[in-house]
Amino acid sequence: MTTAAAIILLAILALFTVLQIALIAGAPLGSLAWGGADRVLPARKRVGSVVAIVLYVLFAWFFAMRAGLLPLVLPEIVVVVGCWIVTVYLALGTVMNALSKSKPERYASGAASLVLFVCALIVSLG
Repeated sequence: MTTAAAIILLAILALFTVLQIALIAGAPLGSLAWGGADRVLPARKRVGSVVAIVLYVLFAWFFAMRAGLLPLVLPEIVVVVGCWIVTVYLALGTVMNALSKSKPERYASGAASLVLFVCALIVSLG
């Protein structure tokens, strides 16, 4: 179950990464991210999208190590604690998406965030 949860988590992070790349490129998908206020992201939010991509890669790396999909290259305790920190972060992100004024963000990103959180919880519990 942990492996399946990790694979689903990695797939959702990949989808979120594609969304962020599209937003950086100027795609009119702003209703799905960053509070949904901007159809096309302004420059400062595009910088936020770059940071989000870096975080997604870091999250993916930690969860892939925790699930045994990648070899541990950090002390196990660092990976375990890192996964729990990310899991709490994802829980907060899920709440924020659920509270968004943007219906597309609330329903599409919110649902994906919820699945992401549940998968992170499963992998973190190991």
